Amino acid sequence: MSPRRRAVVRTTAAVVVAALVLSVSGFLVYANVTSPAERRPLSEVADDPAISIDYSRDAVVLTPASDATGQGLVFIAGAKIEPVAYAYKLSGLVDAGFTVVIVRPFLNLGLFETRPLADFTALAPDVTAWFVGGHSLGGVKACTYADSPDVAGLVLFGSYCANDLSQADLVVVSLSGSDDGLSTPATIQANRDKLPPSTTFVEIEGANHAAFGDYGTQAGDGTASIGSAQMRDAITESLTKALP
Repeated sequence: MSPRRRAVVRTTAAVVVAALVLSVSGFLVYANVTSPAERRPLSEVADDPAISIDYSRDAVVLTPASDATGQGLVFIAGAKIEPVAYAYKLSGLVDAGFTVVIVRPFLNLGLFETRPLADFTALAPDVTAWFVGGHSLGGVKACTYADSPDVAGLVLFGSYCANDLSQADLVVVSLSGSDDGLSTPATIQANRDKLPPSTTFVEIEGANHAAFGDYGTQAGDGTASIGSAQMRDAITESLTKALP
């Protein structure tokens, strides 16, 4: 190879490596810019004497201060959403005796989460019966954990399954929003055949995609006409009625 050709090859290789580094760096920045939790709903949970909160970077554990049922929910946060943003909307379930473990997926995207469910259930060793669930892409990931003999049921918030669970022996609750512009009612309907026939479907009137948490708005979403407290009550009522 001539000196000139070697120089061209080295220059080309350097450009490719630089482009790759920039692409990876750009993606990491994108993945780690998350929607933070709104303060007021979170402070209500923090001030609730019936709930104990344990924070870490990767998970939030909400535990009933008393009257725990021994049941627990591992809940996978939606894409680029802080786990604590779901604390208020799930606090009614904790008041009903459930322990809730809200998980930050790897790189804040459920698509890249590969840890076993046991990593999350280990955060609440007193729980004897586990459900899994999630919001949006977090729910898609939760579906992959649901097909396990150790899981009693599945909870979906504005989400659906990519894998087929139609023959699974599971209690499944699918909550959707009438004004969800991302996981639209039509999308939920189109994917319902992947869930067991006994699945409980609840469409919450006035809810959009972001109404399932407390983190502000999302591009492409519809406009919610339901308040945060009403949404919490609707979620709590739906789950406590359907989960055994």
